[in-house]
Amino acid sequence: MSSSKSKSTLALLDAPELTYNHSTANISELCTQIRGQARDIEYTSDPALCIPKSNTRHSPASSSQVPLVIFYPKSTADVSVIAKACHERYVAITSFGGGTSLGGALASTRGGVCVDFREMGRIVELHEEDLDIVVQPNVGWVELNEYLGPKGLFFPPDPAPGARIGGMIAMSCSGTNAYRYGTIKSWVASLTLVLADGTIVKTRNRPRKSSAGYDLTNLVIGSEGTLALVTEAVLKVTAVPKNLSVGIASFETLQMAVDVVSKILKSGHLLEAIELADQESVGAINHSKLTNTDFLELPTLFLKFAGSTATVEAQTQYVERLCQEHGVRSLEISSEKERIDVIWGARKCLGNALVTMKKKDSDLFLSTDAAVPTSKMARLIEESVRIVESSGRGWFCANVGHVGDGNVHTAIVCPREDKRDAEKLLSQIQRLALELDGTITGEHGVGLKLRDLLIEEVGDEGVDMIRKIKFALDSKGILNPDKVVRLGVEI
Repeated sequence: MSSSKSKSTLALLDAPELTYNHSTANISELCTQIRGQARDIEYTSDPALCIPKSNTRHSPASSSQVPLVIFYPKSTADVSVIAKACHERYVAITSFGGGTSLGGALASTRGGVCVDFREMGRIVELHEEDLDIVVQPNVGWVELNEYLGPKGLFFPPDPAPGARIGGMIAMSCSGTNAYRYGTIKSWVASLTLVLADGTIVKTRNRPRKSSAGYDLTNLVIGSEGTLALVTEAVLKVTAVPKNLSVGIASFETLQMAVDVVSKILKSGHLLEAIELADQESVGAINHSKLTNTDFLELPTLFLKFAGSTATVEAQTQYVERLCQEHGVRSLEISSEKERIDVIWGARKCLGNALVTMKKKDSDLFLSTDAAVPTSKMARLIEESVRIVESSGRGWFCANVGHVGDGNVHTAIVCPREDKRDAEKLLSQIQRLALELDGTITGEHGVGLKLRDLLIEEVGDEGVDMIRKIKFALDSKGILNPDKVVRLGVEI
């Protein structure tokens, strides 16, 4: 029988036993060592600053899952110094950018240190003629587009407004533009990485495509900081969409809205974005007062159009006719910037609006991130609602969908003491997505919460293969340990 070392996969029971040294003496010596090699690296052990690096409103962590020290590197070389010292001393590393990650992805499960990229938010170089830009990981996508806009360019991925490029790459994010432009995987040309032992790797130069060897860039995208720390990225950019218009259409039933989406997808008209909010979601927008407008509280489509004048006219006329044929209650399409900001701002504020549905500060906001083939999207939404309603608990529940690509978020707001029961219902919804040939997470990642459901999606062999890759690149398990797959039975 072959040993576990010779196998192509690595089962949990065969995984090496992990050892960390987070003693006060070792951490103190680590700080001294790092400052001795790179004096410009600042650090702090203030608990008031350490706790928020692991425990956020979107990604809560226990009091024991907090880093002991935060380091603030300024360069790839600084990150390499930190990683090498931590590797030598068996110290776990998590990283932090915008703090918008979900699912426990930020939790310092083993303690250790946090690498905060706040000092690495520089736009390094723009190559306008090549349509690419080099950035450090703490550049925000909103700020990046503010920089690119006057040059007639933009970077399409658009997750939560506070998200930073490093975290977006780590979590393989997308957002409302994914239907038209694809996920972030389509917009990263190459990466500069620091591996667990401090080794610096550049995955590519700046070509728009390459078939040179393994695709190291996309191996790291979506690895949630478990394989490497991203210290620089070459991002593709494109021209700002022309003749932008947005639309908002309200229907009596969710099925009417979904039927309209299905016909748009089959029509050959490629819109900029197609988003769906159910009645409860629109109610949350109104309740939140995050916009200056009250919207009709019915299942609602948010639509975005762009292109040549002729293209936009053809798309809007088609959508207007289609909506009328499906009994639309209210329809507005506008090219005025003020109305665009209001209508699309309502869609973009939805995540924060749903959080305002908490009755008490201690209430929890929990959500799924399932995605299915678009033909099965309506069934996913309808059965998700039935699953939550059948509990009889009276929790607030809403559904928001990137319906252009079949990605649906079912959200529950519940008392903290009901967390376990609510999570069981959300797991049922994720299993439903698997039954419908879908995935448990379309854009938020696995983190801690979905590790066991990942087994149901890719099988034991798939998870064991991921674990093998993890230990091949991080033999001591120091990079964001316990995320994506289990490294030990105790966590």
